[in-house]
Amino acid sequence: MRALYRVWTSALAADSVDRILRCAAQHASEEARTFTTAADLDAVRSATITWLDQSWIRDLLSPYVEQANREDFQLDLDGGIETQLITYAGERRDHYGWHHDVDWGADSARDRKLAVTVQLSAADDYTGGELEFADFSTNADFRSRGTVVVFPSVLRHRVRPVTAGTRHALVSWFSGPRWR
Repeated sequence: MRALYRVWTSALAADSVDRILRCAAQHASEEARTFTTAADLDAVRSATITWLDQSWIRDLLSPYVEQANREDFQLDLDGGIETQLITYAGERRDHYGWHHDVDWGADSARDRKLAVTVQLSAADDYTGGELEFADFSTNADFRSRGTVVVFPSVLRHRVRPVTAGTRHALVSWFSGPRWR
């Protein structure tokens, strides 16, 4: 039976997680946006993002994406990737409401096919901030530092408000030809 998502608990070593955080600290951050034109964006998403475009991050994540795609999803990927570090701050109650990761309105020959979330914070660094899927529940451990989660970008998911501390996550999207 194919899985709806794949999770590798604590898969990335501490030095890899620390390298990602150091890399992001060297780049400018910005307020997170969405594909929507919602008047009240804070109701949908509140967080800070840092775009990253390092080939070593692709190399780090590719084995997980390739395994998940081969064993569960069989999606047509073309090697395209977008990556951002997302910071959810408890004092702002940062969150991301129910959404999927495909921009259906984009005028592009490519779509995001697989989403990857890497937990960069330790579980006790923050309260709240749970990654959840809309159509099913799971007791999988998404909170352990270094955990990698891969799922189809069309799955609706959310990050519940962080109520204390700070949650850092690396999010990447591997793309392919438009969905049909």
